[in-house]
Amino acid sequence: MIRKIIQIDEDQCNGCGLCSQACHEGAIAMVDGKAKLMRDDYCDGLGDCLPACPTGAITFVEREALPYNEAAVKANQAAKQKQAGTHHLGCPGTRTLNLKREKQQIDDKFSQNPSRLSQWPIQLKLVPITAPFFKNAKLLIAADCTAFCRGDFHERFIRNHITLIGCPKLDMGDYSEKITAILQNNDIKSVTVVRMDVPCCGGLEYAVKTALQESKKFIPWQVVTISTDGNILD
Repeated sequence: MIRKIIQIDEDQCNGCGLCSQACHEGAIAMVDGKAKLMRDDYCDGLGDCLPACPTGAITFVEREALPYNEAAVKANQAAKQKQAGTHHLGCPGTRTLNLKREKQQIDDKFSQNPSRLSQWPIQLKLVPITAPFFKNAKLLIAADCTAFCRGDFHERFIRNHITLIGCPKLDMGDYSEKITAILQNNDIKSVTVVRMDVPCCGGLEYAVKTALQESKKFIPWQVVTISTDGNILD
């Protein structure tokens, strides 16, 4: 079949291995000091590896390739976890966690406003497509800058939500495909988009709208726009 898949330019690859760590599916490995796509059917075509590459050696192409084989990927991941004796491989920053806020954390004497973040990771490029915290989740998709413009952001927006953040101007690639996959593969109850009142944030709103249409699911959603001085505009 013809589909979108990554391509690695070995001449540009510096052998850092960051793309291999970022590829949760195990499609990329280091061979003779260079990154190499080992199996087409392990590559989901979403490009989590792209922003990890410091030299721009990884790009998308459309070519004849085996379809993505999720079952084979999961079996390979399970085998590696068993061999390693751990439940997580790769960068600690991508480890999926449910953050339980115990009473002593909520009553932290150093903070009158405790964190309401309930999961990790939160960056759109790092979060997996499926995770236990997505079950029946109210999804908050927020532009990076929004949380710095309002002191009540945790209480008003993050509380009781699963939070994903991103910046369409700074992050490489298109969010819409990954958000579509998250919506299609999980039971999402609602989606709230929080963006800044600046043109570049329109990319985030557009990606979510596209994903909602492509998912072919009826999911309630809303957009909240915040001005640079912290006022909610709509």
